[in-house]
Amino acid sequence: MFKSLQTYKLLFLRLILIVIAIEFSMYFFKIDLIFTGVFGFCVVFLLVREMYFYIKNFVQIYDKTISSILQDDFSSDFSKHKFNKTYDDLFHLYQTLKGRQNEQISRDIIYRSILNNIESGVIILEKQETDWTIFLMNDYFSNHFKVPKVSKWKYLKNQVPSLCEVIEEDDFHEIKTAIDISINQESKQTFVLQASRTEIFEKEYCIVLLDSIQNVVEKKEKDAWINLMKVISHELLNSITPIRSICQNLQDLVEQDSLSNEDLEDIKTSVETMLRRSDHLQKFVEGYRKLAMLPSPKKQKTDVTDLIENALQIMNPLLKNEGIEVLNTISIKHSVWADTQQFEQVFINLLTNSLYALKNTFQKQIVLSAEARENRLFIKIADNGMGIEKEIEDKIFLPFFTTRNEGAGIGLTLSKNIIEAHGGYISHKRENEKTVFEICLIEE
Repeated sequence: MFKSLQTYKLLFLRLILIVIAIEFSMYFFKIDLIFTGVFGFCVVFLLVREMYFYIKNFVQIYDKTISSILQDDFSSDFSKHKFNKTYDDLFHLYQTLKGRQNEQISRDIIYRSILNNIESGVIILEKQETDWTIFLMNDYFSNHFKVPKVSKWKYLKNQVPSLCEVIEEDDFHEIKTAIDISINQESKQTFVLQASRTEIFEKEYCIVLLDSIQNVVEKKEKDAWINLMKVISHELLNSITPIRSICQNLQDLVEQDSLSNEDLEDIKTSVETMLRRSDHLQKFVEGYRKLAMLPSPKKQKTDVTDLIENALQIMNPLLKNEGIEVLNTISIKHSVWADTQQFEQVFINLLTNSLYALKNTFQKQIVLSAEARENRLFIKIADNGMGIEKEIEDKIFLPFFTTRNEGAGIGLTLSKNIIEAHGGYISHKRENEKTVFEICLIEE
């Protein structure tokens, strides 16, 4: 503001000088000083000319700067004018906006780089009046679906019609579904489609995400194998390392010329330790074989109530010894196609799991319930034990994972495998201060 006032003052002073020069020139003509008057008008001409070029240069620089700002073109160089204090505020504004644009460009490059490196298809659509345009398409989507980076929705629809039709059916609003897409007339692939709509600065955008189910499954399988290998290697090393150490010690003892009573006692202890570790290793291998060689279920129409009653009869002595109250609230008859022996094993495993969870609980209680919804049967086994720690929630179904010293770590894994072999699933949650294992099965 201060520099603008200075500019106006300079213009005002120039105007005053021109008016004064004109007055003096007129005065010299009146007193017949012709040559002096002519000289005065020459001075006036020079002053007017200088003012014209000053204003012209001033307006041109302002026009050029404002035009560059409006067109987002910050390539102009005004360094030759940097010593002219008149333009300080203007150039400061120009440099500030230039810096912000460079920062925004850097952010855009980083965001696009992130989007182009994730293994999910991403399209961002922008609404233009009544039509939609492609605001952004990442490299994964373009390469995986063999689609050029088009800008019009109709071109994308020609390339991937099955995807576009689903989005159009929901009018570009919230979607979360699975979709089969054929790429270049090849075999269909299944993707998880998620779409959301948002409004930013009075502009509407639709964000579409596509994840290949095959990739997700492969990643889960890879993670599962890595975790399994960790458990197996841990168990094998825990048994092999002490056995090898004992063998080395025994070798040193038998190489002696004579053995004392103390040496014989060491040999006896070493053999007992080796036998104990071998038994542990044998149980581990048997547990692995039980998981890996689970027979196909021999399904028959079975009443769930009978399965649970049989399991409770088997577990009843143990539950009574621990002072556990069992509330079986399942009264309605529910039939499922199941292998009775395998499912009895599932209920025994879950009841055993609850039994150990209630070890340090004062009022011990297990509640069994069932509910039928949408041709599905949901069976719940809940206990008021300490619950599952958050740190291990995602590990409880992993093979050989256990928090008990005497546990084999296959009970929950085996139960999960049996239920999945019957076309169902098992999950766990915390509900009303109870740990709940819920089994979902198709009801007959």
